Amino acid sequence: MPLRLQVRDTPETAADRRGLLPVMCACVVLMVGMVAAINLAVPMLAASDLHPSASALIWIVDTYVVFFACLVIPGGATGDRFGRKGVLLAGLVLFALGALLSAIAPNVPFLLAGRAITGIGAAAVLPNTLAVLLHAVPAERTGVTIATWASMTGIGGVVGNAGGGAVLAGGSWRWLFAAAVPISLVLVALVARIAPVSPRHERPLSPLGAILLVGASVTLLLGIVEGPEAGWTSPIVLAGFAGSVVLFALWTFVELKAEHPLLDPRLFRVPALRSACLGMTAIFFGMFALFYVNASFLQYGKGFGVLPTGLGIIPLTVPVILGARHVGRLVQRLGVDVAVAIAFLFCGGGLLGLSTSDASTPYPVYAAWLVVTGVGVTLALPTLSAAISGSLPPAQAGVGAGLQATTREFGSALGVAVIGTVLTGRFVAALPEDIREAHDPHTVAQALAVAAPGRSPVVISAFVTGASTALRVIGASVLVLGALVVLQSRLSRNTK
Repeated sequence: MPLRLQVRDTPETAADRRGLLPVMCACVVLMVGMVAAINLAVPMLAASDLHPSASALIWIVDTYVVFFACLVIPGGATGDRFGRKGVLLAGLVLFALGALLSAIAPNVPFLLAGRAITGIGAAAVLPNTLAVLLHAVPAERTGVTIATWASMTGIGGVVGNAGGGAVLAGGSWRWLFAAAVPISLVLVALVARIAPVSPRHERPLSPLGAILLVGASVTLLLGIVEGPEAGWTSPIVLAGFAGSVVLFALWTFVELKAEHPLLDPRLFRVPALRSACLGMTAIFFGMFALFYVNASFLQYGKGFGVLPTGLGIIPLTVPVILGARHVGRLVQRLGVDVAVAIAFLFCGGGLLGLSTSDASTPYPVYAAWLVVTGVGVTLALPTLSAAISGSLPPAQAGVGAGLQATTREFGSALGVAVIGTVLTGRFVAALPEDIREAHDPHTVAQALAVAAPGRSPVVISAFVTGASTALRVIGASVLVLGALVVLQSRLSRNTK
């Protein structure tokens, strides 16, 4: 008979485990905070010695998010298969390595490679923080633990903006990535010391499915991002859109044939799940499109420094902090469809209100529209999260959590790509003809570098015009998508 050893926690180990929740939450804040913080660095990057194009700036923001979005479900499955603590530690190390490579990048391709590695690391970290917690906490603490962990995604956005602004105030975009390295390594040491080892499960992996999903998402964004500079009928743009269709079709085929798919496309036959996933994608589409433009608008249009810019988004979070605990009761009173409709009206209406801002708009007015948008986000996120979870049986709770993370990050990537594309196209069109035709600039930094002395106000005015147009497009898109979400949800209820 094989000898079995039962290892019990010593008093010291049990005491250490009391710090497990703060450490796991810190990991989540770091992963999510990096999504928000990079937007603050866009003006610095545009004026840096890397000389990125307008499309390259979007890729610098989006590369991290795309890999994060597409690999978060495989990241959780890998943790189940090979050990959650080990995969979590590997993810933190990859995150640190990617941040280091980004900090020392001599050119844009090198920086994009670093951003991709950090995204892969984040995809390994995020799902396994929750898995480690759920294995370690008593059953009666599960609900509170999940709620605390989920709230870190919102707090991560605030910390990313405020902390990123403080770091970037030092004067270089490189410091943002450099600061992430020691933080990641400290978390590696804490996780290695505190996190328990959980049982492994023989969960099949689908690397081909993951590769196809990443490829399909990247080619879709390629078509969107490269359009303004390469032309919408250029070979690279057409190939991007065509490639995304082919790769998404191949991904669907592979996952349908797999005995244990990572993300079964058949799930989207459930109308309530399909509607809720579209809603979550739409909310993050609008929110991260706003983050992308807000950072540049406050710095270029309003003349804010990078730290005030990071703090300038905080009014968006006030409704989240004050109102999140009341959402459940409000949804019970109004019903899910009415609550979602109100959420999209506030979110889309707030974005349209922000689109009326220009360089002369007082910040309190701008902040008021941020609060309006925040009310919509506050009402939407828990409602849609509950709808996704409630559309699946308890045995598929992990799939629901993965779907939520995937739809959030994919919506974020798509929002940045679309608003960056609209902004670039409208900015170029609004530039004076002599600057546009003689130099063909596509970023504010490029236009300022070639404009004659004293003409910077017209460049900034062109940017503000582009930002206003882009926010109107995003706001209108959010309203249309919200109407589709509510319509699909009502139709699914009526056909039951």
